[in-house]
Amino acid sequence: CPMLLQILAHTPAWVFALFALLLWMGITQLFPRRASLARITVMPVVMTALAVYGVVSAFADTPWALAAWATMALLVGAATLLLAPASTAQNQPHYNPQTRSFSLPGSGVPLALMMGIFTTKYAVGVALSLHPALEHDTLVALGISTLYGVFSGSFIARALRLWRLALAAHAAPTAAYAQ
Repeated sequence: CPMLLQILAHTPAWVFALFALLLWMGITQLFPRRASLARITVMPVVMTALAVYGVVSAFADTPWALAAWATMALLVGAATLLLAPASTAQNQPHYNPQTRSFSLPGSGVPLALMMGIFTTKYAVGVALSLHPALEHDTLVALGISTLYGVFSGSFIARALRLWRLALAAHAAPTAAYAQ
């Protein structure tokens, strides 16, 4: 594994710090918690921005890369919103309009999505530094962009489901909070 050690040795320190931060944030979401509307919005925005940055920084010369990301993000987001299985009362998020906060069950999905985006970005960075010609390979660009789109669409759909719950609670406060 000398090559792996070389890769790790040439990785900037901030990358390890970002990994630790994302890992910590994902682990905290494994447990039930309270979160504000702002908090449930910030993470999907930041992670989607990281995914878009991953596409643009790696495949700027491939015009279809961003389109592949957007298409997959929309498809996965819409499918997730439309086909999400019904939640039981036990694992259903609840929104309290008085405190403007959610009571959220623990979930491994955010951790998996964060690690997926981070790992993809890191692996693409390593691959492009070892094989710069991959930057101009349309199939690689479309494949990686599609993967980023899957992660982004999942993050966005999760936030939209929570926003929909909050909007319903504000439209009918007593009915939505009683659930």
